[in-house]
Amino acid sequence: MIKRTLFVLTLTLSGSLFAQAQRVGSSPEHVTALTANWKGERTPDGRPKVSDLVLERLQNCTLEQIWGYLGNKGYRNQVEKNWVILKPGETMTGRVVTAQFMPTRPDLDSLVRAQGKAEGRSQKGGINIWPIDILTKGDVYVADGYGKIKDGTLIGSSLGNAIYGKTGKGVIFYGSIRDMQELKDTKGFNAWVKGHDPSYIKDMTPTSINAPIRVGDVTVLPGDIVFANEYGVVFIPAHLVEGLVSASEMTGLRDEFERVLLQQSKYPSGEIHGDWSDKIKNEFRAWVAKYPKKLAITQKDLEAYLAKGH
Repeated sequence: MIKRTLFVLTLTLSGSLFAQAQRVGSSPEHVTALTANWKGERTPDGRPKVSDLVLERLQNCTLEQIWGYLGNKGYRNQVEKNWVILKPGETMTGRVVTAQFMPTRPDLDSLVRAQGKAEGRSQKGGINIWPIDILTKGDVYVADGYGKIKDGTLIGSSLGNAIYGKTGKGVIFYGSIRDMQELKDTKGFNAWVKGHDPSYIKDMTPTSINAPIRVGDVTVLPGDIVFANEYGVVFIPAHLVEGLVSASEMTGLRDEFERVLLQQSKYPSGEIHGDWSDKIKNEFRAWVAKYPKKLAITQKDLEAYLAKGH
């Protein structure tokens, strides 16, 4: 009798510990640990809070600039291409909220629903709304729907409008959506998906929120910064964004200035594309000083760049 009681107690404790360990939503402490290289402000759920100004500046970058910068930092698997884009021609940046969906099986689905209830998640409507419930301004909802198209539509027009109302942004799904025509009429909302279908979501369970997920060839962390345009989607570690933006702005200025010099035929091409002489550097300083648009880079940034021997 004693042995049986101990056995039942052990099973009960094990089940309790398992349920606690298998949270649907990552704790702020876990998200902080995942993004430990970020030293700035954080959102209440632990994600890095990259400033809105930096997100705006990032929109001026190109996919190639970002790819090159991240590759030099050792991040070589950050770009995913070949999307169906709701509104091609637009650029979207934002702070990532992640969700992973998996094919439903009754035992796992029951555990997820019970754990979601214990975490205070909504018990009304489908459980696919759980990631949407936590979204805030500037967030981009990124989900791994394992490429499911038919019966894999993670949102339709109603949830799309709810997402836009919360974030002012759109979504990136390694999966599908429905109501493409209606969503296209939602001003400001955009979507990068792998397909679309008129069917409703079926047999999919959200197994994690704000945990690492896979989107094609990329591992995405909560709090990453996404850059998405018609050429591809890139996920940027939060601690690298500000340096990336500054470097990309400087590269963009140099490229523009070099085109000006090449059109003037003032110097041999080798001098323009190679290390600049002091004379060209001085011309660059004067050109930047008269630049017609407001620049985020400072004079200190400019001098540091020129001192590297570009």
